[in-house]
Amino acid sequence: MDDVIDLRIQRVLDEDESSESSESSSGSSQDAAESGQSGDHVRRAEPLVSYDTSLPALHSYLGNDLEELSGRTVLDDDSCQTIPILSLPGVMLIPGQTLPLQLYNPSTIAMMIHIIHSDHTFGLINSRFSGRVFANMIDTIGTTVEIRSYREEEGEYGVNHLIIKAEGRQRFEVLETRTQSDGIVIGKVRILPELSVGDPGECSKLNSLNKFKIPPPNLNTLERENTYQCNQLLHRSSHKYNKYDFANYTWFPEFVYKMYDPEVLMNRIKNMIQTWNKTMSSDLMPCNPKEFSYWIAANLPLDDRQRMELLKINEVTHRLRHELKILEECCVLTCRDCLCIIANREDIFSMSLQGPQGTYVNPNGYVHEAITVYKAKGLHLTGRPSTEQSWFPGYAWTIVECEHCNSHMGWRFTAVDKNLKPSKFWALCRSAIQNRISASEDVTDVNV
Repeated sequence: MDDVIDLRIQRVLDEDESSESSESSSGSSQDAAESGQSGDHVRRAEPLVSYDTSLPALHSYLGNDLEELSGRTVLDDDSCQTIPILSLPGVMLIPGQTLPLQLYNPSTIAMMIHIIHSDHTFGLINSRFSGRVFANMIDTIGTTVEIRSYREEEGEYGVNHLIIKAEGRQRFEVLETRTQSDGIVIGKVRILPELSVGDPGECSKLNSLNKFKIPPPNLNTLERENTYQCNQLLHRSSHKYNKYDFANYTWFPEFVYKMYDPEVLMNRIKNMIQTWNKTMSSDLMPCNPKEFSYWIAANLPLDDRQRMELLKINEVTHRLRHELKILEECCVLTCRDCLCIIANREDIFSMSLQGPQGTYVNPNGYVHEAITVYKAKGLHLTGRPSTEQSWFPGYAWTIVECEHCNSHMGWRFTAVDKNLKPSKFWALCRSAIQNRISASEDVTDVNV
């Protein structure tokens, strides 16, 4: 069976190499034009995705026999908690993001089993990145992680392999830490609150206009009433009622309040992302501004410094404005070490229901945050393709490195079945790339 799969992969790879060689002469000039005219209206060939995007979100490569845990833990804002802390190099978890783990260290496995039988919660912090070496330094901001499912694999001397699927929940600030004799770090942390600015025009709105403000219709009522009459009523009321009418009675014009409206900021970011390509559908994005701000932080290629800045922000409007600024300045993705262009922002697309970027774990237990792009350049393949524990079932992965500095950049995934679309794509490691305005952008200090 493995020989048949290898033959299918090799056949697809041969077809890719022949097509890439024929497109190399015309594609290089086109890529140069697109990278230099990212602000112009340049028509690009967008990817056709016929793949079941729910498969990567399930992390089926970990197995389907994981035991589910019931109950959820919510810690009070501003409360001080004492929790075990796990440090992972190159991983900075965002609330709502899925974290898969394959653990082999006996002390870490013992810690996790104790957590599973208690409140299911531990803390995750990032090991700071410096060049090609991960320094063993503890960040001051992290995310609580709640274990959702697990599986123990016992060996001759007890549990020697633990598989976990968990989810990021709440941000915290590290107050102090201590290391136990077994190497486990115990931290005293403060749960960071989620603040809200509130309605800036509450004191300036006219109560006489409230009669024109009608709440959204109840879906159960719509089934019983005439939908056309309800829509007409909403149209007339929305025409008379202006959410920013209070600006006429203040010192600031209407556009100033829109600059700090989380709903307006969220829609601006959604429209900007959808201009990159049609695969970034707004239907798959959260509708709540707070959840959406975390979705953006988890799904765009931000370096450690930018993610740390977002995790420190306690208010959703401030977070959305900061993300909008980053998106406006991001044009290309470059190699973190040699700054060579790897992909354009328009090349980012979603191969998973959770978004274009996800957190995955390889068979050796190393966790990667990878973002999918359907076009890449400046990379070369290393090794043979393999389908072992593929993060995208139906695709074979091959390691790719930077052509200039030989840094590990990620993987190229090639469809085993020719009917799958896209036939190939790339998954780039977040820790290996950075977003830049252009290739000639000056860099001062991008390390945390």
